[in-house]
Amino acid sequence: MRLPLAACLVLTAHFASAADWPQFFGPQRNGHADAKEKALPDSLSGDLKPLWEKSAGSGFAGPVVVGGKVILFHREGSDMTAEALDAATGKPLWRTVYITDYVDSFGFDNGPRAVPAVAGDRVFTFGPEGRVTAMSLNDGKELWIFDTASALQSGQGFFGRAPSPLVVGDKVIIAAGGTKDGKPAGLVALDTASGKVAWTSVEDEAGYASPVMVDDKRLLAWMRNQLWLVDTTDGKVITSRKLRSSMDASVNAATPVACGDDRWLVSAGYGVGAHLLGVMQSSFAEIWQKEDTLDCHYATPVRVGDYLYGFHGRQESGMKLRCIEIATGKVAWEDEEEVRGGTMIVVNDKLLVFTEMGELWLVRANPAKYEKLAAVQVTRAGHRCHAALADGVLYLRDAEKLVALKLN
Repeated sequence: MRLPLAACLVLTAHFASAADWPQFFGPQRNGHADAKEKALPDSLSGDLKPLWEKSAGSGFAGPVVVGGKVILFHREGSDMTAEALDAATGKPLWRTVYITDYVDSFGFDNGPRAVPAVAGDRVFTFGPEGRVTAMSLNDGKELWIFDTASALQSGQGFFGRAPSPLVVGDKVIIAAGGTKDGKPAGLVALDTASGKVAWTSVEDEAGYASPVMVDDKRLLAWMRNQLWLVDTTDGKVITSRKLRSSMDASVNAATPVACGDDRWLVSAGYGVGAHLLGVMQSSFAEIWQKEDTLDCHYATPVRVGDYLYGFHGRQESGMKLRCIEIATGKVAWEDEEEVRGGTMIVVNDKLLVFTEMGELWLVRANPAKYEKLAAVQVTRAGHRCHAALADGVLYLRDAEKLVALKLN
């Protein structure tokens, strides 16, 4: 009997019980804040002042927050740096560094993309050059490393390795896109204690979407060419479906979104469009597919009730925030303002939207009409990064600094 998704992730990853943000896209990997978070106010102060701020290097890896520690993964010169800060004050607690010579193929940014994952007493990072590192949450001590580039011949791709680690029980799963001993290793599961390979699976290149759990033992991984359903106990491929653009210069970047009743939304630009799929025990069933409904270039949308909220369109030409009905794919509303994109967090009936313009929007999750309650400039423009919310404090960064904002 399958467990609800929320229960699965809590049980398998052993995340902390506080109102934390321990991994990519939040406690349950769905963009929702912890249920213990207080409701947000109906407005934001126009002069919202940081509790503290800290300089940050290059990269697009968002922060995570566990047990009063903020973990920041970024690059300073040739140093790929993971560090812990006191969540209340920003005071440095520990810092762990390794040297990297990674260069982005398009000169875009040479820092990390993947958000760290924290499970139990360990922090896991995945660098753009392919290095997986396990560190002690307590003091930052390096416990083990695994180099996907050398061990799996993992390719760099257009913009470096980007999918965020997924911790399931005693395994950390990485979308590496490689091979091992002549066998497929698009996904690799590493033992969290030792870093040894538990299994490899999936014959595909890595994409930019992060893997996500479907239930207590199955995951969805949207890779470069196909969507894969995999058993996490042994890596067995349950089923797969070809799903990508015909354009070579295209990416799959938005993580699949659970939509209830075994339904999942998978969406990308480049002519792929939005697909609502039924994820059965051993197969996929297409419920509907539409273009120009919610074409997600890189940001993963969020579900609130029977609706999805997300950015539609290409980053280069401009995106608009949309609300769509899950059952039909019908557009309920669209923001008239065009932006370069952004990411969002759900807190009860409100959305915290962090745009590439460096603005923080407060939007009511109301399918009947678009209600922007506030818009405040909080960072410099020109950066894309997922924020983290823990105990009423929002942690977000741009190309120069990490800031902590008290919201309630």
